[in-house]
Amino acid sequence: MPASVILPLVLLVVILGSGVWIGLGLAGIGLISLEVFRNVPVDKLFSQSIWNGLSSAELLALPLFILMAELIYRSKFIDGVFGALEPWLRNLPGGLLHTNIIGCALFALISGSSAATTSSIGRITVGELRQRGYDERMTIGTLAGAGTLGFLIPPSIVMIIYGVLSRTSVLKLFAAGIIPGIFLCVAFMGYVAIVTKMNPGMVGKTEPMSKPDLWRARFKQLPLLLPFLLLIVAVLGSMYGGLASPTEAAAFAVVATVVIMAFEGSLTISNLKDAAIGTSRTVSMLGLIVAAASFLSVAMGFLAIPTTISRIVTQMDLAPFALILLLIVIYMILGTFLEGMSMIVMTIPIVLPLVQSAGYDKIWFGIFLVIMVELAQISPPVGMNLFVLQGITKKPLGEVVKAAMPFFLIMMAFVLLLALFPQIISFLPNLVMA
Repeated sequence: MPASVILPLVLLVVILGSGVWIGLGLAGIGLISLEVFRNVPVDKLFSQSIWNGLSSAELLALPLFILMAELIYRSKFIDGVFGALEPWLRNLPGGLLHTNIIGCALFALISGSSAATTSSIGRITVGELRQRGYDERMTIGTLAGAGTLGFLIPPSIVMIIYGVLSRTSVLKLFAAGIIPGIFLCVAFMGYVAIVTKMNPGMVGKTEPMSKPDLWRARFKQLPLLLPFLLLIVAVLGSMYGGLASPTEAAAFAVVATVVIMAFEGSLTISNLKDAAIGTSRTVSMLGLIVAAASFLSVAMGFLAIPTTISRIVTQMDLAPFALILLLIVIYMILGTFLEGMSMIVMTIPIVLPLVQSAGYDKIWFGIFLVIMVELAQISPPVGMNLFVLQGITKKPLGEVVKAAMPFFLIMMAFVLLLALFPQIISFLPNLVMA
């Protein structure tokens, strides 16, 4: 393998693993590699690739969805999730542990961020479940697993980034994430039901209610979910109803969030200021990453890195499923020292051609990559969701990791299922676009 391929890959692992800002690290690797190995006008290449990367219309949706998530986090209606779900879920096997899973799925439908989903639902449910005597490890585990749905269930920040970098329809990616998201929810709830059935002590005490009282409580508390339903309709309904693009839907959703916050009394100058600052920080970070990743992708093309690695893997003559197993191992290793966004931007130029040559399309790989990023969110030692839950529960990181492990394994098994049956991903996008 030529030095022009080995050195950039070594630099990639060393620099990103050293804690340098991702965006600066990616840009630096591209600049150094091109200056050393190629006689090209690097300054022009650098400016042109950054402009092409940041001028994509789909990227406009990114700051809007992030702003919506920041506003929702500071709203009052998020606090009503537990009360609205409690009478509907209390009699299921596993009881109120399911509020973590359903609550995260609902928040994911309007958030797009895994850490925001975990943090928002966790700060409401952890105290309630602890007070009612539910097993703390199972509480943490359900939050760790279901919190990752913020990336899989649309709208998703990761899907937008992937769509821009791989030139894939964001709308198709959003549609592709719905069925896998539902499947994972059902799998998590099934696991909770089975384990708590075998270990009844994990489930806390709930006051018995007669059927008439229970149904009255269900419909009385249901309006607490109305703001969520309105935002879900604003985001998904407008896109798949053909009324708006993802960017227009995001703008409409921000306006709807502001209106709802005004009605409930949480639209204050302080909340708006905090949401604006939080959005600016996140968008600045992601913008730097996207710009640098666009340049690095071009630099890798000039260095022939994707074609060289593709040729090596082709010579190995791996079956499609064997290739996916190899990628799972590689992403699991990367996930132990890199966070999810780094994994995406550094591997897309290399891995995407391999996956396509094996017969999987870009939509399938996008969902595969999202789930691998979700696994990185709960992989020690850098999993973001682990640190979020550690902050909420005040438990040692080791205990949080142990609690998340069963849900980690469920997601691993689900990835293999998607590799065997890619139709799970492709069915809905084909149906919607038809």
